[in-house]
Amino acid sequence: MTVMDPFHVVALAGTTLDLCRQRVQQDTCGHGGRTGDPLYRTRRTLRTREVLLSDRQKGRLAATFADPNHTPVEVTWAVYQRLIAAYAHPDPKQGHRILTRLIDTIRTGVPDGLEELAQLGRTLHRRRVDILAYFTHRASNGPTEAINGRLEALRRNALGFRNLTHYRIRSLLHCGNLTRALDAL
Repeated sequence: MTVMDPFHVVALAGTTLDLCRQRVQQDTCGHGGRTGDPLYRTRRTLRTREVLLSDRQKGRLAATFADPNHTPVEVTWAVYQRLIAAYAHPDPKQGHRILTRLIDTIRTGVPDGLEELAQLGRTLHRRRVDILAYFTHRASNGPTEAINGRLEALRRNALGFRNLTHYRIRSLLHCGNLTRALDAL
């Protein structure tokens, strides 16, 4: 059974939020984000989990969402937060129910003007079984990706070495095994 990692599902929703913010920014200001623009200033705050927001950040978001032109961003942000909350729920069955309802809602109930959210709904619906399998199996490919990342970094560090001994020493140094590297000399 394929299990889609929560990290990747949340990252997909975060990308959707960014695309919506950028589109609304372009529509309202006629240009990409600049320092003084409200949506540009809140770009990192929008990606922060709601329970971790400071009072200042909450105030900044409230001021941004007060503008009716920013409603698509607010709706997309709410979906993003609900998705995170479903994965963070302590009861897997309840988290499964929350995420199932969310996928069903954004699959069919997205009004016009929220193209990015509609696309996210289609994607989540298409991968629904893989996404919801996480709550049954609680499996994650995070540890595998961490090992692959280390191996890839090791490979990059040793590029250009033609001498096998030098390659092995560089690999051992990279892994933090200085004593074995010295023994290899």
